[in-house]
Amino acid sequence: MKKLPLIAAFLAVVVSGSAKIVTQPVAYEHAGVKLEGFLAYDDAKVTTAKKAPGVLVIPEWWGLTDYPKSRAQQLAALGYVAFAADMYGAGVTTGDPKKAGELAGQFYGKPLMAERAQAGFDQLLKSGLVDAGRVAAIGYCFGGSTCQALAYSGASLAGIVSFHGSLIPAPAGAAAKTKAKLLICHGAVDPFISKEEIDGFMKSMNEGKFDYQFVSYAGAVHAFSNPGADAIAKSAGIPIAYHPAADQRSWAHMRAFFAEIFAKK
Repeated sequence: MKKLPLIAAFLAVVVSGSAKIVTQPVAYEHAGVKLEGFLAYDDAKVTTAKKAPGVLVIPEWWGLTDYPKSRAQQLAALGYVAFAADMYGAGVTTGDPKKAGELAGQFYGKPLMAERAQAGFDQLLKSGLVDAGRVAAIGYCFGGSTCQALAYSGASLAGIVSFHGSLIPAPAGAAAKTKAKLLICHGAVDPFISKEEIDGFMKSMNEGKFDYQFVSYAGAVHAFSNPGADAIAKSAGIPIAYHPAADQRSWAHMRAFFAEIFAKK
Protein backbone atom coordinates (compact mmCIF):
# COMPACT_ATOMS: atom_id res chain seq x y z
CA MET A 1 0.00 0.00 0.00
CA LYS A 2 1.29 3.44 -0.87
CA LYS A 3 2.21 5.48 2.20
CA LEU A 4 0.34 8.70 2.83
CA PRO A 5 2.34 11.91 2.45
CA LEU A 6 3.97 13.09 5.68
CA ILE A 7 1.58 16.00 6.01
CA ALA A 8 -1.31 13.52 6.32
CA ALA A 9 0.14 12.42 9.64
CA PHE A 10 -0.22 15.92 10.97
CA LEU A 11 -3.40 17.22 9.38
CA ALA A 12 -6.96 16.04 9.88
CA VAL A 13 -9.70 17.39 7.67
CA VAL A 14 -13.34 17.38 8.64
CA VAL A 15 -15.56 17.85 5.58
CA SER A 16 -18.88 19.63 5.98
CA GLY A 17 -20.41 20.41 2.62
CA SER A 18 -17.74 22.30 0.68
CA ALA A 19 -16.10 23.66 3.85
CA LYS A 20 -13.11 21.93 5.32
CA ILE A 21 -12.07 22.33 8.94
CA VAL A 22 -8.33 21.77 9.01
CA THR A 23 -6.83 20.73 12.34
CA GLN A 24 -3.13 20.55 13.06
CA PRO A 25 -1.01 19.81 16.13
CA VAL A 26 1.58 22.54 16.65
CA ALA A 27 4.79 21.96 18.59
CA TYR A 28 6.21 24.93 20.46
CA GLU A 29 8.17 25.67 23.60
CA HIS A 30 8.07 27.98 26.60
CA ALA A 31 10.59 28.31 29.43
CA GLY A 32 12.22 25.05 28.45
CA VAL A 33 8.94 23.10 28.42
CA LYS A 34 7.99 21.37 25.16
CA LEU A 35 4.36 22.06 24.37
CA GLU A 36 1.90 20.90 21.72
CA GLY A 37 -1.14 23.00 20.86
CA PHE A 38 -4.00 22.43 18.44
CA LEU A 39 -4.77 24.73 15.50
CA ALA A 40 -8.14 24.72 13.72
CA TYR A 41 -9.48 26.79 10.81
CA ASP A 42 -11.78 26.55 7.82
CA ASP A 43 -9.60 26.59 4.70
CA ALA A 44 -12.60 27.61 2.60
CA LYS A 45 -12.86 30.85 4.60
CA VAL A 46 -9.33 31.58 5.79
CA THR A 47 -6.00 31.89 3.96
CA THR A 48 -2.79 33.84 4.46
CA ALA A 49 -4.23 36.34 1.99
CA LYS A 50 -7.63 36.39 3.70
CA LYS A 51 -6.97 36.57 7.40
CA ALA A 52 -9.62 36.13 10.08
CA PRO A 53 -10.06 36.95 13.75
CA GLY A 54 -8.17 34.58 16.02
CA VAL A 55 -9.31 32.90 19.23
CA LEU A 56 -6.95 31.42 21.79
CA VAL A 57 -8.57 28.55 23.74
CA ILE A 58 -7.25 27.74 27.22
CA PRO A 59 -8.28 24.31 28.58
CA GLU A 60 -9.68 23.22 31.91
CA TRP A 61 -7.26 21.99 34.56
CA TRP A 62 -7.36 18.51 33.00
CA GLY A 63 -5.01 19.73 30.25
CA LEU A 64 -5.38 19.77 26.49
CA THR A 65 -7.99 17.02 26.18
CA ASP A 66 -10.54 16.44 23.41
CA TYR A 67 -12.96 18.95 24.92
CA PRO A 68 -10.98 22.18 24.27
CA LYS A 69 -10.01 20.77 20.87
CA SER A 70 -13.69 20.33 20.04
CA ARG A 71 -14.31 23.94 21.01
CA ALA A 72 -11.49 25.05 18.71
CA GLN A 73 -13.17 23.19 15.86
CA GLN A 74 -16.51 24.83 16.66
CA LEU A 75 -14.83 28.22 16.51
CA ALA A 76 -13.23 27.30 13.19
CA ALA A 77 -16.66 26.42 11.82
CA LEU A 78 -17.75 29.97 12.71
CA GLY A 79 -14.92 31.37 10.58
CA TYR A 80 -12.33 32.04 13.27
CA VAL A 81 -8.77 30.75 13.48
CA ALA A 82 -8.62 28.90 16.80
CA PHE A 83 -5.62 27.68 18.73
CA ALA A 84 -6.08 25.48 21.79
CA ALA A 85 -3.01 26.12 23.92
CA ASP A 86 -1.03 23.62 25.94
CA MET A 87 -0.35 24.84 29.48
CA TYR A 88 1.34 21.77 30.97
CA GLY A 89 3.53 20.07 28.37
CA ALA A 90 3.05 17.90 25.30
CA GLY A 91 0.73 15.01 26.10
CA VAL A 92 0.28 15.95 29.76
CA THR A 93 -3.37 15.44 30.71
CA THR A 94 -5.10 13.84 33.67
CA GLY A 95 -8.50 12.68 34.89
CA ASP A 96 -7.43 12.75 38.53
CA PRO A 97 -8.56 15.93 40.33
CA LYS A 98 -5.65 15.71 42.78
CA LYS A 99 -3.13 15.61 39.95
CA ALA A 100 -5.03 18.31 38.07
CA GLY A 101 -4.87 20.52 41.15
CA GLU A 102 -1.12 20.01 41.34
CA LEU A 103 -0.66 20.85 37.66
CA ALA A 104 -2.86 23.95 37.80
CA GLY A 105 -1.49 24.99 41.18
CA GLN A 106 1.90 25.88 39.74
CA PHE A 107 0.26 28.78 37.85
CA TYR A 108 -2.17 30.50 40.22
CA GLY A 109 -0.85 33.73 41.66
CA LYS A 110 2.31 33.58 39.56
CA PRO A 111 3.50 35.39 36.40
CA LEU A 112 3.85 31.97 34.74
CA MET A 113 0.08 31.80 34.22
CA ALA A 114 -0.02 34.77 31.83
CA GLU A 115 3.41 34.00 30.37
CA ARG A 116 2.49 30.44 29.35
CA ALA A 117 -0.79 31.68 27.87
CA GLN A 118 1.13 34.40 26.01
CA ALA A 119 3.25 31.67 24.42
CA GLY A 120 0.03 30.15 23.04
CA PHE A 121 -1.11 33.59 21.87
CA ASP A 122 2.17 34.03 20.03
CA GLN A 123 1.77 30.66 18.30
CA LEU A 124 -1.71 31.62 17.15
CA LEU A 125 -0.29 34.71 15.46
CA LYS A 126 2.55 32.68 13.94
CA SER A 127 -0.02 30.71 11.95
CA GLY A 128 -0.02 33.62 9.50
CA LEU A 129 -3.80 33.31 9.22
CA VAL A 130 -4.86 35.76 11.92
CA ASP A 131 -5.79 39.43 11.81
CA ALA A 132 -3.53 40.49 14.69
CA GLY A 133 -5.81 43.40 15.57
CA ARG A 134 -8.76 41.07 16.18
CA VAL A 135 -7.81 38.38 18.67
CA ALA A 136 -9.66 37.07 21.73
CA ALA A 137 -9.01 34.41 24.34
CA ILE A 138 -11.56 32.05 25.86
CA GLY A 139 -11.03 29.58 28.66
CA TYR A 140 -12.79 26.98 30.74
CA CYS A 141 -12.44 26.67 34.54
CA PHE A 142 -8.66 26.99 35.08
CA GLY A 143 -8.53 28.30 31.51
CA GLY A 144 -11.03 31.03 32.32
CA SER A 145 -8.83 32.22 35.16
CA THR A 146 -5.83 32.11 32.84
CA CYS A 147 -7.61 34.33 30.33
CA GLN A 148 -8.20 36.89 33.07
CA ALA A 149 -4.51 36.83 34.02
CA LEU A 150 -3.52 37.19 30.36
CA ALA A 151 -5.78 40.21 29.96
CA TYR A 152 -4.37 41.87 33.08
CA SER A 153 -0.83 41.38 31.73
CA GLY A 154 -1.57 43.82 28.92
CA ALA A 155 -1.75 41.26 26.10
CA SER A 156 -3.00 42.61 22.78
CA LEU A 157 -6.44 41.09 23.08
CA ALA A 158 -9.72 42.60 21.96
CA GLY A 159 -11.52 40.56 24.61
CA ILE A 160 -11.60 37.49 26.80
CA VAL A 161 -14.38 35.08 27.75
CA SER A 162 -14.16 33.11 31.00
CA PHE A 163 -16.50 30.10 31.17
CA HIS A 164 -17.01 28.93 34.78
CA GLY A 165 -13.53 30.11 35.70
CA SER A 166 -12.26 30.99 39.14
CA LEU A 167 -12.31 34.74 39.58
CA ILE A 168 -9.06 36.70 39.78
CA PRO A 169 -9.54 40.27 41.04
CA ALA A 170 -7.61 42.76 38.93
CA PRO A 171 -4.22 43.42 40.54
CA ALA A 172 -2.91 46.91 41.17
CA GLY A 173 -1.94 48.64 37.95
CA ALA A 174 -3.82 46.20 35.71
CA ALA A 175 -6.52 48.66 34.68
CA ALA A 176 -4.00 50.98 33.02
CA LYS A 177 -2.60 48.27 30.75
CA THR A 178 -5.56 45.95 30.14
CA LYS A 179 -6.70 46.25 26.52
CA ALA A 180 -9.31 43.51 26.57
CA LYS A 181 -13.00 43.71 27.29
CA LEU A 182 -14.15 40.93 29.61
CA LEU A 183 -17.12 38.56 29.45
CA ILE A 184 -17.47 36.40 32.55
CA CYS A 185 -19.89 33.46 32.17
CA HIS A 186 -20.62 32.14 35.65
CA GLY A 187 -22.70 29.32 37.07
CA ALA A 188 -25.10 30.93 39.53
CA VAL A 189 -24.84 28.02 41.99
CA ASP A 190 -21.19 27.10 41.44
CA PRO A 191 -20.09 25.67 44.82
CA PHE A 192 -16.45 26.49 44.15
CA ILE A 193 -16.94 30.26 43.90
CA SER A 194 -18.01 32.07 47.08
CA LYS A 195 -20.05 35.26 47.31
CA GLU A 196 -16.99 36.95 48.83
CA GLU A 197 -14.93 36.02 45.77
CA ILE A 198 -17.58 37.39 43.44
CA ASP A 199 -17.85 40.60 45.47
CA GLY A 200 -14.07 41.05 45.47
CA PHE A 201 -13.86 40.51 41.73
CA MET A 202 -16.71 42.91 40.97
CA LYS A 203 -15.18 45.53 43.27
CA SER A 204 -11.90 45.37 41.37
CA MET A 205 -13.73 45.62 38.04
CA ASN A 206 -15.72 48.66 39.10
CA GLU A 207 -12.86 50.45 40.80
CA GLY A 208 -10.63 49.88 37.77
CA LYS A 209 -13.40 50.94 35.38
CA PHE A 210 -12.94 47.81 33.29
CA ASP A 211 -15.23 47.16 30.33
CA TYR A 212 -16.79 43.93 31.58
CA GLN A 213 -19.95 41.85 31.55
CA PHE A 214 -20.76 39.34 34.29
CA VAL A 215 -23.50 36.86 33.38
CA SER A 216 -24.85 34.28 35.83
CA TYR A 217 -26.77 31.25 34.60
CA ALA A 218 -29.53 29.93 36.87
CA GLY A 219 -29.04 26.40 38.14
CA ALA A 220 -25.57 26.05 36.63
CA VAL A 221 -22.61 24.75 38.62
CA HIS A 222 -18.93 24.37 37.80
CA ALA A 223 -18.04 23.01 34.31
CA PHE A 224 -21.56 23.74 33.05
CA SER A 225 -20.38 24.00 29.43
CA ASN A 226 -18.72 20.60 29.21
CA PRO A 227 -21.00 17.80 27.93
CA GLY A 228 -18.64 15.30 29.55
CA ALA A 229 -18.88 16.89 33.01
CA ASP A 230 -21.39 14.39 34.39
CA ALA A 231 -19.14 11.45 33.53
CA ILE A 232 -16.15 13.25 35.03
CA ALA A 233 -18.15 14.00 38.19
CA LYS A 234 -19.03 10.34 38.57
CA SER A 235 -15.49 9.05 38.04
CA ALA A 236 -13.64 11.81 39.92
CA GLY A 237 -16.19 12.37 42.68
CA ILE A 238 -16.43 16.16 42.34
CA PRO A 239 -19.55 18.39 42.23
CA ILE A 240 -19.59 19.44 38.59
CA ALA A 241 -22.36 19.00 36.01
CA TYR A 242 -23.28 19.81 32.45
CA HIS A 243 -26.09 22.35 32.07
CA PRO A 244 -27.37 22.43 28.46
CA ALA A 245 -29.20 25.75 28.75
CA ALA A 246 -26.22 27.50 30.33
CA ASP A 247 -23.93 25.98 27.71
CA GLN A 248 -26.10 27.21 24.84
CA ARG A 249 -26.71 30.63 26.35
CA SER A 250 -23.07 31.27 27.21
CA TRP A 251 -21.98 30.26 23.70
CA ALA A 252 -24.56 32.64 22.25
CA HIS A 253 -23.32 35.40 24.57
CA MET A 254 -19.76 34.71 23.41
CA ARG A 255 -20.81 34.99 19.77
CA ALA A 256 -22.54 38.31 20.37
CA PHE A 257 -19.47 39.52 22.27
CA PHE A 258 -17.21 38.53 19.38
CA ALA A 259 -19.48 40.34 16.90
CA GLU A 260 -18.92 43.47 18.99
CA ILE A 261 -15.19 43.27 19.62
CA PHE A 262 -14.26 42.01 16.13
CA ALA A 263 -16.36 44.56 14.26
CA LYS A 264 -14.21 46.48 11.80
CA LYS A 265 -14.14 50.17 12.58
